[in-house]
Amino acid sequence: MHILVLMLALMTVGPAFAGADDVKPIKLVVLGDSLSAGLGLSASDAFPAKLQKALQAQGLPIDLTNAGVSGDTSSGGRDRLDWSVPDGTEAVIVELGANDALRGIDPAVTRKALTEIVTRLKARGIAVMLCGMLAPPNYGSDYAAKFNAIYPDLAKEFGVPLYPFFLDGVAADPKLNQADGIHPTAAGVDIIVSQMLPTAEAFLRPLRGQ
Repeated sequence: MHILVLMLALMTVGPAFAGADDVKPIKLVVLGDSLSAGLGLSASDAFPAKLQKALQAQGLPIDLTNAGVSGDTSSGGRDRLDWSVPDGTEAVIVELGANDALRGIDPAVTRKALTEIVTRLKARGIAVMLCGMLAPPNYGSDYAAKFNAIYPDLAKEFGVPLYPFFLDGVAADPKLNQADGIHPTAAGVDIIVSQMLPTAEAFLRPLRGQ
């Protein structure tokens, strides 16, 4: 009798388990520098962790890897791309370029590195979203024009979504940045995530046919 009851119970819950299995989390990597690594913050306050939580609250299960490395340039991200983005990854958010701009690296070098990153990811069948960065004013308008154009140009060339400026609403606000004036506080990260969420959702939902 007990066996019969158990079998009936399993038959009842079986379809529910099957349905849950159908909704597999999206394997997402955030490839970035200290802005995504979460320099000066706890792991739970870093951008990738808060983005994952926000996406899950919208009904998007995410298996997220924080591949942010403090101090990394676009070229550094390119050089570690293969081991930072493992096989099975379905989507990558690229957040690189801030250190290039801070160091005054030739925009042509940054453009080449980001182009290679997007090219190689797309060749692996991985969806890509770019996070743009703006050059600081101290290198002059010519440098800024060349650097700032990189992200919209690549988004158009490769047909990938772009969040125009990663630090939008946070940059240069002392209340939202740590003492260095560069890295967001936890409250600053909250603003970045809330503003980027619609773009990230639109990027990721098609991967599950939503």
